[in-house]
Amino acid sequence: MFYATDTNRHGLAHDPFKAIVAPRPIGWIGSKGADGIFNLAPYSFFNAVSDTPKLVMFASSGHKHSVTNVEHSGVFTASLVSRHLVEQMNASSAPVAHEVDEFDLAGLTAKAGELVDAPYVAEAYAALECRVTQIIRPIGVDGAEAETWVVFGQVVGIHLDEAVIEDGRIDMARARPIARMGYRDYCDGGTDVFQLTRPGQR
Repeated sequence: MFYATDTNRHGLAHDPFKAIVAPRPIGWIGSKGADGIFNLAPYSFFNAVSDTPKLVMFASSGHKHSVTNVEHSGVFTASLVSRHLVEQMNASSAPVAHEVDEFDLAGLTAKAGELVDAPYVAEAYAALECRVTQIIRPIGVDGAEAETWVVFGQVVGIHLDEAVIEDGRIDMARARPIARMGYRDYCDGGTDVFQLTRPGQR
């Protein structure tokens, strides 16, 4: 099968694009509005993009509450979604009004950042505190801006639960990070953990 994406005539019941680019880690973005209301939302267009400096990004399809908040505050957090928090993550994805605090909605504890004025999920095994470096609207080949806002942030602080540390490393089988596979499918990154050594490495 081949199809051109300008017509998207793939003949399938659902668009396969996001299932092909998978698994995608979930950035559970915590932010605080100008009115002091907390927001928590999961984004599967999320990833680390640099190690020096430590940069992460999340992309919002549409100008949602998270983007509004980080435009105002210049900061956000990204909490790790592990298997034990999947139902809470899903609850926090509900399309609710700005006045609704998703931490409360999902039954989670909002904890204040040490270095940034944004909340993170206290129950998460790990969380990143970030300062915004860029917010961009990407463009397509026709030069038109996408209805997407990409937020880049530099990680300035990291919270890590020692319960998932073993021999000086995060034990991914304990952390069990969840990723989006496309459609309604998710995967548990801790169920089949194996190691590979790159050529030339010791």
